[in-house]
Amino acid sequence: MSKDSLLEVRGLKKYFPIHKGILSRHVGDVKAVDGLDFDLGRQETLSLVGESGCGKTTAGRTLLRLYEPTGGQAIYRPDTDGLEVDLFKISQAEMRDYRRDLQIIFQDPYGSLNPRITVGNTIGEALRVHGVASGQGLNDRVEELLERVGMRAEVSNRYPHEFSGGQRQRIGIARALALNPKLIVCDEAVSALDVSIQAQVINLLKELQDEFGLSYVFIAHDLSVVRYLSDRVAVMYLGRIVEIGTTDEIFKDPQHPYTKALLSAIPIPDPRRRASHIPLTGDVPSPINPPKGCHFAARCSVAESRCFESYPAMVGAAGGHQAACHLLES
Repeated sequence: MSKDSLLEVRGLKKYFPIHKGILSRHVGDVKAVDGLDFDLGRQETLSLVGESGCGKTTAGRTLLRLYEPTGGQAIYRPDTDGLEVDLFKISQAEMRDYRRDLQIIFQDPYGSLNPRITVGNTIGEALRVHGVASGQGLNDRVEELLERVGMRAEVSNRYPHEFSGGQRQRIGIARALALNPKLIVCDEAVSALDVSIQAQVINLLKELQDEFGLSYVFIAHDLSVVRYLSDRVAVMYLGRIVEIGTTDEIFKDPQHPYTKALLSAIPIPDPRRRASHIPLTGDVPSPINPPKGCHFAARCSVAESRCFESYPAMVGAAGGHQAACHLLES
């Protein structure tokens, strides 16, 4: 990725400490994210995919400092003039200045909205906090945002429980857009919605990206949605990226056995075609004490002895397609 990229993440780690006993001794860590490397271009969508518990949501929230990182760098370039800032090295007070650029859309469209606050106040809160607008100017901006996400301006005085799930998620999108961000983390933003509503929200996200030049980190488990929306895909397993590449590369020529198993589970909308499903046996190892070698080795049907001895390095291919698998090493 060139120096013109919006975000450059290196060695991202997030460990949750485990304490036991009367003295609350530190006895271990849950290694939710254990060393992620990726870049995000301007007006690009990078999807993080994987089974539940692989660390993709934790990674997205750590990027925004909703969780404090355990280690790594997140080099943010707000413009093309050469300014760089490591989001993990600045104070919370300094981070406040960059929160206008970095927003999130949560998975639960109801739980992410305060039921005691009207929609208008929910969307306008960030505008007030950052001193962007007040009075009638704030009201006008809220109404403009509501209309842009496909809702009527007059609903600003209503409360979250008065809306459907799809409408509440549109409100969440309007809130994320309020400060004209450059990057939005979409944390399973459509997984809680009906299929027909999913399509509407996904198309809205694409329209907004084109209109406002947004970059997305799109966290999802629905690979059909990922294929439609993404420019690049990063496949995560037990806190690490095991394969990353363009959407076409990942879906047409997957390299890692885990990626192949995930893709084989996508339903084929043709009853005349038989799917060649690759079953995954066994359980995901514990992130508290991950195995010595490749974390996927115990569930991999093609694993060799070396797979249990050392963790494989990322092997690169043309165009930036990379996978961490010993079987790809020359």
